[in-house]
Amino acid sequence: MRRASRTDANQAEIVKTLREMGCSVLDLSAVGDGCPDILIGYQGRNVLMEVKRDDVAPSASKLNAVQRRWHTAWQGQVAVVRCVGAALDALQIKEWKGP
Repeated sequence: MRRASRTDANQAEIVKTLREMGCSVLDLSAVGDGCPDILIGYQGRNVLMEVKRDDVAPSASKLNAVQRRWHTAWQGQVAVVRCVGAALDALQIKEWKGP
């Protein structure tokens, strides 16, 4: 069953930064059913990212039951990120100083 999509406020900053770096970014938040929020293409790799709020404790923005089932069933890689730094870590980018 599909749940209504809602994007966290920090997603816009993460997407903007990744695009400035030259990444391809596809917003998947409307897919629902536990699918991660964004798909990133970077240097020949694809990285799925679930964006969670960064203005609350991680325990307050955990994966919901539908997301947990999706993440458990997915056989590829997926990262949960709360900030630009975590997104860069998921992409294995050691350092980026901005545009």
